[in-house]
Amino acid sequence: MLEIPEAIVIAAQLNQTIKDKRIKKVIAAASPHKFAWFFGDPSQYHSLLFGRKVENTVSYGGRVEINAEGIFLHFGDGVNLRYYAADEIVPQKHQLFVAFEDGSALVGTVAMYGGLWCFTEGAFDDNDYYKAAKKAVSPLADRFDYEFFLTLFDPKGMKMSAKGFLATGQRIPGLGNGVLQDILLNAGIHPKRKMNTLLNGEKRKLFDSLKATLAEMVEGGGRDTERDLFGNWGGYKIKLSKNTVLCPNCGGAIKKETYMGGSIYYCEHCQKR
Repeated sequence: MLEIPEAIVIAAQLNQTIKDKRIKKVIAAASPHKFAWFFGDPSQYHSLLFGRKVENTVSYGGRVEINAEGIFLHFGDGVNLRYYAADEIVPQKHQLFVAFEDGSALVGTVAMYGGLWCFTEGAFDDNDYYKAAKKAVSPLADRFDYEFFLTLFDPKGMKMSAKGFLATGQRIPGLGNGVLQDILLNAGIHPKRKMNTLLNGEKRKLFDSLKATLAEMVEGGGRDTERDLFGNWGGYKIKLSKNTVLCPNCGGAIKKETYMGGSIYYCEHCQKR
C-alpha cells in the first residue's frame, strides 16, 4: 500500500523515467474491478491524455500525481504502479495502461482497492481526501516542527489511542497502519496508549520518532514490505510487521492483535501501555 515513504520514492522515480515523455495511448478499466475507482468516464482517459507530455510528478501524503500538460493522473494508496521499458512484457490485466511514444509504459493495478483518477485542473478539488492531502504539511518538511506537531493535538485526538491519532482523521495524510508500527516502537509507545496520558517528554519522543523513522524509510527507498516503480522491494527493513517474531530492540516476543480494523504489533517490554 502506498504510504508517505513509497509515495515520495515512486514520485521521484517517475520524474526520472517518464518526465518529458509524450503519451501515445491510454486504456482505463480494461480489467473490471469493483473497488477500482475512476473519475468520470474512464473511456475518456485516452482522449484527455493523448499527445500530452508529462511535465512532472509530485506526492501528497500517500498519493502520487502526474501532471501531463494540465491533465492530471492521481493515484490513491491501494494502487500498484509499475514502469515497463520498451523491451519488457506488460501484464495483460490492469486497471490503467499508459503507453508512451518511445514504447515504454506505465501500468496501474489494484489488488484490494484504489483510485486511478484522471481530471483537468480543479475538477477534483471537491474530493475531501484530495483536499486534505494537498493542504497538509508533510511530516518531512521543515515547517513540520515540534510546535506544529503540537497543533495536531485536538480534543478529539487526545481521547484516541496512539494508532487512532496517527492514522485517522487526516491529521497526517499518508501515514497509515504500515508505517506507524515502527514509529511507535521507536518512540516506546504502545499503539493502544491513550494520547491524553502522554507526558511532555513522550510527546517529544513521538515527534522525533515520526520525523526520523519516515526519513529512514524514504532514504531506504521505501519499506521492504512494499515494491517500488520497478517492482523492487524497498531497502528499509521493517522492524514490526507480520514477519516479525522477536523485538529488534530487546529480543522479547512480539505481540499481534486485531485493532481498529487492522493488525497492530508491539513489544510489551519496549512500548508503554
